[in-house]
Amino acid sequence: MNIALWIVAGLMAAIYLLSGFGKLLVPRERMAAMGDASRWVLDFRPSTLKVIGALEILGAVGLILPALLDTAPILVPLVDATYLALTAFVAIGRFAWAPFTG
Repeated sequence: MNIALWIVAGLMAAIYLLSGFGKLLVPRERMAAMGDASRWVLDFRPSTLKVIGALEILGAVGLILPALLDTAPILVPLVDATYLALTAFVAIGRFAWAPFTG
């Protein structure tokens, strides 16, 4: 089970790292040109996107580094719980409180 948890945490960290570095390095206009799903970036200033990218990178580090270094490993499940709470909020919000209307 420990190996499976490390694999999933590593995959999650990789996704957050790629997303974070993308927001830090790719210009906003180029991200928006990647497709309709990416147009949301035009609603934000470039500096805001950089902050979001930096936070994603910090989140990726928080998924792995504390447990790997055995320094404050309690942070790992706290980061996971934070992501879970945010994801649940969006899912419940879109299913129940404010669903998209086609």
